[in-house]
Amino acid sequence: MGGTFEIRLMGDPVLRQRAAEITDIDGRVARMVDDMLPAMYEAEGIGLAAPQVGIQRRLFIFDLYEGDGPQTLINPEIVESDGEWTYTEGCLSVPGLTFEIVRPKEVHIVGRDLDGNEVSIEADELLARLFQHELDHLDGVLLVDHLEKAERKEALRDWRIQLVQLQSGTNGPADSGPVPLVGRNVAED
Repeated sequence: MGGTFEIRLMGDPVLRQRAAEITDIDGRVARMVDDMLPAMYEAEGIGLAAPQVGIQRRLFIFDLYEGDGPQTLINPEIVESDGEWTYTEGCLSVPGLTFEIVRPKEVHIVGRDLDGNEVSIEADELLARLFQHELDHLDGVLLVDHLEKAERKEALRDWRIQLVQLQSGTNGPADSGPVPLVGRNVAED
């Protein structure tokens, strides 16, 4: 692998496929994580799933910039959720666009860390949302899939415009800095 990965954008078929379980947590997985971290940090993201860099494996990294440093969850699974929380959510694979998304407020997620140890985390609000968002990526689900039909149609139209601006390098919403959820400058409701 080696080097920084490029974050895949909505429209890339890799983002619509369910990622495969990781059966061996070895040096290759550790190197993959090491290569994913610069991509997440360069994009000022707080989470990045392997499919977002073209790797079809059930793994994501995250860092809430609270002093804990980057963490990895391998083969994550939400085993419990509760409540409801609406929050403005963005995505590194759909830069420049944000949407009000309703998700469970609290989740209990299990998985493995890079050493193969079992991990069990009770999370609420932002961390719970991050876990749900990244797990969606592992299942081939994108943010726009959570929108009502009319809102989704408008979002896809806006995305086509945004994509043209990104590809041409013109100033657009993507040039306005990080977006909620994916960026360090998270705006609370």
